[in-house]
Amino acid sequence: MDQAWFEMQDVRKRRLDNAVWVPLRAVLTIESSGRVGFAGHREEFFGAGSIAVPLAERAKAEKLGWAEVGIGPENRAYVEGETYFPADVYRADHVALTAVPLVLDQRGKSLETHQWHLHQDFVIALSLKREGDVWVSMDEAYVEVGRLQRGDDGRPTLLEVRAEHLKDYLCARNMALYVNSYRSRVEIVEDADRVRWAENPLETIDGLDRWEGRTDEIHEGGMPYGETTAVFHVERTDVDPAEDVPTLGKPHDGNIKSRSWTTQAQGKKLIRISGELWRSEWVEPAEHSPRVRDDDLPATVFFLTDAAGTRESAATLKDSGRWLWFRSDVMMALAHRRGGALEWHTRDTGAVRCSPSYGVDFGVNKLGLITVYAKDVALLPEWQQQIWAGFNVGPEGGVSDELLASQVRATPADTQAPEEFLPIGIRLVNQVATDKLGIRIFKEHNQSESILRQVHRFRAIDKAGLYALAKDVARLTADSIDAPALHRIVTPPRSEKWGSLKSLERVLAAKSDAATAHAIMGPLFAVYDLRLADAHLPAEDLTQALTLLGVNEGAPLVIQGMQLLSAVVTSIYQIARLLGEV
Repeated sequence: MDQAWFEMQDVRKRRLDNAVWVPLRAVLTIESSGRVGFAGHREEFFGAGSIAVPLAERAKAEKLGWAEVGIGPENRAYVEGETYFPADVYRADHVALTAVPLVLDQRGKSLETHQWHLHQDFVIALSLKREGDVWVSMDEAYVEVGRLQRGDDGRPTLLEVRAEHLKDYLCARNMALYVNSYRSRVEIVEDADRVRWAENPLETIDGLDRWEGRTDEIHEGGMPYGETTAVFHVERTDVDPAEDVPTLGKPHDGNIKSRSWTTQAQGKKLIRISGELWRSEWVEPAEHSPRVRDDDLPATVFFLTDAAGTRESAATLKDSGRWLWFRSDVMMALAHRRGGALEWHTRDTGAVRCSPSYGVDFGVNKLGLITVYAKDVALLPEWQQQIWAGFNVGPEGGVSDELLASQVRATPADTQAPEEFLPIGIRLVNQVATDKLGIRIFKEHNQSESILRQVHRFRAIDKAGLYALAKDVARLTADSIDAPALHRIVTPPRSEKWGSLKSLERVLAAKSDAATAHAIMGPLFAVYDLRLADAHLPAEDLTQALTLLGVNEGAPLVIQGMQLLSAVVTSIYQIARLLGEV
C-alpha cells in the first residue's frame, strides 16, 4: 500500500457527528491477509468505546483517552467499602465524571464469548425491540435502530446505532456522546521505499486526534531485527516421581536448579510499516427530541385541502373540521408494512395502520379515492404523515357517503365488506360440509393466512392488480378445494376428468339441480378464468368472466375489486346454505 493508506487521510477527514450510523463499541479487524510476521501480511484494525456525558461535564471527559474509554474497561458491578456500583455506571480513577456507557460489555467464560448489551434505558426510551442482533423501532414501522456485527467465531465486533435516534436520545438527556477510537494499518514488506517520512516515528496532533507513522526492522516471524532474547529455565529437584503421593515443599537453594542462555533472532530482514490513529470525538445531541421528549417540530409535511391547491400542515388541520383525499394505493403502502393492518367496519369504511397503535378511520368514495378526517392524519407521527402525503390528491368525488354517515350523522351504514367475510365464509363451508358430508371442502395450507391478508380491493390499483387479486382468490378457492374428498361423495365417470371446481359443482347439483349448482359456482369459475388474464386470455372471455362476477368495467378499479370479491363471497355463502339444507 502507498503512504496515503498508512496516513489515513480518508478516515481523518470524516467525523462521526456527520455519520448516519455511529459505532458505540468496536473490536473489529477490517482486513487481514497474508501470514503474520512475513512479507505480504497486511492488516487493518478498528476499535472504539463510548460514553454518554452530560453537556456540563464535557471538559472533564476530554481528559480521558483510549485507555479509559476504549475497549479496555469492563462493565461490571462491584462493591467498594459499603458502596455498591452498578455495571452501567462509568468510573475513571482520576476524573470524577457522571457518564453512562450505552453498550455494556459482559465478560464471558472459557466456553462463552463476551456479550454486548445495548443499554436498557436507550432501548426502552426509544421503544426498541431486539430481534437477534438487530434492534428495531416498534413505533416506526420496525426500522433498524441498532445492529450488532459478529466475527466468524461468534464474538461481537461492532455495535452501532442510527445517528438520528441516538441524537434524539442525547438531546432528551442533555448529553453528548464521547467516542474514543483507535485504528491501525500495518503491512510487512521487504523495503520501505513506499513511505518517505521525515522522522521515524512521525507524529502529528490535530485537536483531540493523534496519528503516528513508523517503520520497524523485523526478522521473518515478527521479532525485532537483531534482537537478543534471554531465556531462564528453573526446575525443582526435590520431587521423586516414583513416590505414589509426592509432596512439593517450600523452595530453597537446595531444591532448585536453574540455567539461562540467550538466543539471537534469525530470519530474513523485513520492514513493518504502520500507521496508528487515536481519536476522541463528540457526537452532538439533536436540537429537538420528538421521540423521547415529544418535542414539537416545525411542520415539514403539507396536504392539499381544497380545489384551489391550498396546502396545510398538521398544525392547522388538527382543528380544521375537514377531510383529506388520497389515491387508493396509499392503503398498500400502509397496511402491507410490518406492523400494518387493514380492517373493515362497513362495505366502504374501515381502519388502516402502518404501525401498531396508530389506526386511522377511512372511507372509499364513489371514485375509489380514500377519504380521511384531516385531524386523524394530523395527529399521526410525522414519519407516518409523510407516507400519507405521498398519495394526497385534491378533493374529488366528495367524502365517502358511509364515512359521513358514521362521523357526521352517527348512523353507520348497514353494509358489509366482502373482505371481512371471505375467510368466515370459507370456514363456514368447511364446518357445514364436515357436519353434513363428513369432509372438508377447502384445504388449509401454510400460506393461507398470508394470502388472506393480500386479498382486498386495494390490490386493484390497475388492471394487473385486479388480475393478481383474482389469482389470489383462486388460490383460496379453486386451488384449495379437496377434489379427492368430493369424489367420495360424487364419483366422476371413467370417461370424464373433473377439476376441483367441476367436482364441487357436481356435489352441489346432486343436492339440488344442475342449473342451481352452475349459477352458484359461476363466480368461482370466472375468478379462475381471470387468473389466466396475464397469459393473454381472449378479450371476449375476459369480458364474459367480469360480467359473470358483476364487475362494471367502467367503474374505478378499486370498486371493480370490491365487486369481484362480493360475487365470490356471495357464491361461498350460497354453497354453505345449500349444503346446510341437505
